[in-house]
Amino acid sequence: LDNQTIIKNPDHPVQLENVKGSIEFKNVWFAYNGDEYVLKDISFNINPGETVAIVGHTGAGKTSIINTFTRFYDINKGKILLDGIEIEKLDKKELRKYISMVLQDVFLFSGTIKSNINLYDDNISDEQVIEAARIVGADKFIETLPDKYDEEVKERGATLSVGQKQLISFARALAYNPKILILDEATSSVDTETEHLIKNAIEKLLVGRTAIVIAHRLSTIQNADKIIVLHKGEIRETGNHQQLLAKKGIYYKLYQLQYKDQEILSS
Repeated sequence: LDNQTIIKNPDHPVQLENVKGSIEFKNVWFAYNGDEYVLKDISFNINPGETVAIVGHTGAGKTSIINTFTRFYDINKGKILLDGIEIEKLDKKELRKYISMVLQDVFLFSGTIKSNINLYDDNISDEQVIEAARIVGADKFIETLPDKYDEEVKERGATLSVGQKQLISFARALAYNPKILILDEATSSVDTETEHLIKNAIEKLLVGRTAIVIAHRLSTIQNADKIIVLHKGEIRETGNHQQLLAKKGIYYKLYQLQYKDQEILSS
């Protein structure tokens, strides 16, 4: 979570205390190149503990919202605030300390299952590792391994299934107990049992924390406090699932295209 070459820390960073997890984007403009803006006048707020789902076609700007909030990149215009403080005034490491990211492409390294969950952080006890795995349902397959939590993982988790790698990444996020969770849901298909485990794990992860979800699962979208519909770098619609369906706009069309099949399968 660090990109020292692009983003500079402020000389006198503001210290965060008792972070609640409110997030606000105020008239944010952002371009990776010149004036080819991928975010155009983006404004929204997320209250502490809320789950906000971001949906839109590929290239709509979903990942750019994550990249700017985590300060992989700085914005061109506007403000991004955490608990009312501009994130550019915060030390990057301090900001990222409160954020856990679960990305589509789960990275596992050579080491044990345990070290892939606690990332060699001595502040996370073995008990916390086991509890995090239990809560997200990863314990079921870990307990079947010969060495359980001490089982060696091959580079990139070559010996594990897609679903198992996802569950380990959820346990990793939970072990850190972040105030803010960023979840880029995987689109890869898994069997029905694993899908059910992942759905339950996501529900557990979201409890009691602010979450931004790049959402692909209908269950996550339906349960979100708010859905932001991005189209070509602009917010075109905002509301919950039922409100947006009733508008019969972009979200309604996306739903008809992408999610209708999920509803049939899950019913």
